[in-house]
Amino acid sequence: MKRILTLACCISLCSLPGLAAQKNASKRPAMSDQQFVDFAGQTDMVDANLGDLASLAASSEPVKDFGQKLVTAKTDDYRQLSKAAHDVNLTVPTAIDKEHNRTMIDPFQKVKGASFDRRFAKEMVAGETRAIAIYKREVADSQNAALRSYAEEALPTLQGHLAEAKNMEKTMSAAKKG
Repeated sequence: MKRILTLACCISLCSLPGLAAQKNASKRPAMSDQQFVDFAGQTDMVDANLGDLASLAASSEPVKDFGQKLVTAKTDDYRQLSKAAHDVNLTVPTAIDKEHNRTMIDPFQKVKGASFDRRFAKEMVAGETRAIAIYKREVADSQNAALRSYAEEALPTLQGHLAEAKNMEKTMSAAKKG
């Protein structure tokens, strides 16, 4: 009898972290469809703008090439987002808002060369990581089929950008040490 009671207590204790994680996951505020569209639109515009800046301010060819790839991919993604949003009567932002200009664009206009390369690589890793998490949440939680489909189709591209950005960041870090 003692063994059964001990086993039952152990099982209960082992399941507590899982229950806490489920409880915390349900506490995260869900994004509305419009908030997701705003986030995705701002991300596309900021990344395309930073990609343009990379062609002017970066010193390494891999960073310039990645910047150009971002311009193309994010412009295409913005078109796909616009179509999905239009299909469900949501509005897509048409300009980068003041906050994103202040926190994302302005700081990059002050750096050039190797400093730009390192900062760009670091920001791309952080930005793509955040975007992937939000897009995954949209795929899992959205009740809107058009936006869920859009997010699902965009994820592989975001994941590819993240892998490339991580490699770029490693290269920049190694170059700084060497």
